[in-house]
Amino acid sequence: MINNLIDFYLKSHPVTLGVLLLLSVYFVILNWVFFYRLFSLNSWLVKENNSLESLLLGASTVNHDSFLRNFIKINVNNSKEILDLAMLAATKEATKGLSVLSVFASTTPFIGLFGTVVSILDTFSHIGQSSGGMGIISGGVSDALIATASGIFVAIFAYTYHQILKRKSFELISFIQMQSDAILSRRV
Repeated sequence: MINNLIDFYLKSHPVTLGVLLLLSVYFVILNWVFFYRLFSLNSWLVKENNSLESLLLGASTVNHDSFLRNFIKINVNNSKEILDLAMLAATKEATKGLSVLSVFASTTPFIGLFGTVVSILDTFSHIGQSSGGMGIISGGVSDALIATASGIFVAIFAYTYHQILKRKSFELISFIQMQSDAILSRRV
């Protein structure tokens, strides 16, 4: 296994190795963004769910942990405009990190493909310099496809993480919207 990695490293084009390094960095970043945002959103969901439940059970206002609390404190009348502003602010906060995951999901296959193309070009240049035949081609193409596979691998995680966080954000905004509607319905 170690010998195969060393052999791959020695045979690969520097651009291909750079692409694999970049994809590795992307993978670390997207995992960090995902897990940080997932834990943040899950914590926030619990707070908003508890606040919504207390409102539905007859509480006069949202819990102290609720995102709406700061907006309600500054406006005693609890107008629809202030609560709409709170919804926009909550949406902005809940969707942080989604653009990074979206960019990673859409660009990583192309980055991997770039590494593959460079590696295949390098393989063809070696064919012209040596008398080797199919052995050089098959080995070179096989090594080159590792970059494409890596790009697709990272893209799958980025897209999946994006969809999970998008759904969590939607749930969170729904809880805040329901609290806002409950507050406005009591005002009438």
